[in-house]
Amino acid sequence: MHQHHSALGLAAPSIVSATNAGGAIDIAKRAPVQPVTLIRPHAAARAARFFSEKFPGRSMYAVKANPSPELIATLFENGITHFDVASIAEVRLVARAAPGATLCFMHPVKAEEAIAEAYFTHGVRVFSLDSLEELDKIVRATRNASDLTLCVRLRVSSEHSKLSLASKFGVPAHEAKPLLMAARQAADALGICFHVGSQAMTPDAYAEAMERVRHAIVDAAVTVDVIDVGGGFPSSYPGMEPPPLERYFETIHRAFESLPVSYSAELWAEPGRALCAEYSSVVVRVEKRRGNELYINDGAYGALFDAAHIGWRFPVALLREPESTVRDHPFSFYGPTCDDLDHMAGPFLLPADVQAGDYIEIGMLGAYGAAMRTAFNGFGSDETIIVTDEPMVSLYMDGVREVANNVVTL
Repeated sequence: MHQHHSALGLAAPSIVSATNAGGAIDIAKRAPVQPVTLIRPHAAARAARFFSEKFPGRSMYAVKANPSPELIATLFENGITHFDVASIAEVRLVARAAPGATLCFMHPVKAEEAIAEAYFTHGVRVFSLDSLEELDKIVRATRNASDLTLCVRLRVSSEHSKLSLASKFGVPAHEAKPLLMAARQAADALGICFHVGSQAMTPDAYAEAMERVRHAIVDAAVTVDVIDVGGGFPSSYPGMEPPPLERYFETIHRAFESLPVSYSAELWAEPGRALCAEYSSVVVRVEKRRGNELYINDGAYGALFDAAHIGWRFPVALLREPESTVRDHPFSFYGPTCDDLDHMAGPFLLPADVQAGDYIEIGMLGAYGAAMRTAFNGFGSDETIIVTDEPMVSLYMDGVREVANNVVTL
């Protein structure tokens, strides 16, 4: 787990392979002064195998969710051979971390120089777009290349997702026909892609988006070679327990099979969160308690960006010896910086007797926790340890580590 600038090629914190550290319990016993990031390569490997074996098409990892080179390598080694990259820095990163991987440049608005480097230096042949201007840019930058796979991004609803991605990118339905026709002329293979938003809580999101794909294909009367359902595949968080991922796969497969191009087209997906959320957690120390507020040593400018800025709740567990026997109580967190915005409202349920000096594990931070981290105000974490215990929550196994009453005993 890295700070985003580290993963993209700058100075990286060291990763310690702690074979004797079973998990958060062992880390808390060491009484670390700074927050400690725990990574679980076995959890990421399991998620990769799940998608590569069960999704009825091709799964490519959305690198933005967590750009750790070690994570990218783990996914690549466990069946994820294609990567959704959104910048030239991500192109270079994956080229280094997973030599031989197929890179797909799926940001609909790219610098012309980035397109050229991706195509001529890194062998990228797949590009997304949502406008005629971007199509012209791609054709220009690749010098009228004849081996392009061009994926036109449609705008679809994000109403079933916790985070909308419906306003910034995507060609509206009434403008799709001329763009699809023009892209068909320039492309060796034509694709249609969309994104239902992050953390889609029902498979219906994909079924409804596929209906828009159907209308676009029929209206433009073009042959389509790729249907890319994008990301949005969920993970499990407190208050956000989605249906099994198999139900998403079944719904997507049925909708794909009903399209007029299913006999010849490939089905793609771009999971990000679902492949990496279980990869990482962080162990933090409580520095102060003020009523129902806990001051901890990581926060909004660290791994808890989402908890602060969009109110995301994460599973928490008190790491203490002896075990607390008091009932749970809702807490909010303040991070270590001097900024009032460094506040995570939660609620986070922990034993009511939590106090300064206690250690807490905050789970499911593999997605976006690393990517959004900064060192603002001089605070941060530079210790990352490989652990072998299971994540606090998992969509990929029947049983996970018991976190009874949100307390793990040491």
